[in-house]
Amino acid sequence: MTFFGIDLISLIEAIGYVGVFGIVFAETGLFLGFFLPGDSLLFVAGFLASQGLFSLPVLLVGLFLAGVLGNVFGYEFGRRIGPKIFSREDSLIFKKAHALKAQAFYDKHGPKTIVLARFMPIVRTFAPIVAGVANMHYRTFFIYNLIGSLLWTLGLVLMGYSLGSVIDVDRYLLPIILLIVVLSFLPALIGFLREKYGKKTE
Repeated sequence: MTFFGIDLISLIEAIGYVGVFGIVFAETGLFLGFFLPGDSLLFVAGFLASQGLFSLPVLLVGLFLAGVLGNVFGYEFGRRIGPKIFSREDSLIFKKAHALKAQAFYDKHGPKTIVLARFMPIVRTFAPIVAGVANMHYRTFFIYNLIGSLLWTLGLVLMGYSLGSVIDVDRYLLPIILLIVVLSFLPALIGFLREKYGKKTE
């Protein structure tokens, strides 16, 4: 089963626990993680756990901690670097537009961005960094960080695990992954359309 030319099942089997945890850590706190397939990876990892290739408890605890620590790293990076982030030039691993998008989302939704951003590709990478730049109270950040990581990792992994016992993998797994990808980008698309066409009607 391939996704954009990548056999996700074989890839996740090959990288094992350390690779899966590392990808989640990177996507939730490092600049270079914004392009990683967090949502689909969590779902497929849960599915593989249902097939006996991973231990579900180990997977859940490890992914939860990786998500928490990734955000903590991003927050500390943003707090230490501060406004310099937004004056940087674009590079291979940094796009200023992504940081500005996350900042706008943070300005609109406040601390709950740390939870909401978990379900939005690209934004979830930069949200903790922006929270650090904005000097969000650390205790508040950490509480929302715990909640967000718990909902995101447990939700998608358990979805994959539950469906793994009832679906025909060859027929349904790829469509489900595609649906997850579409749904994860849908909030950003709706926001973009509202901003673009809403201004025209004002």
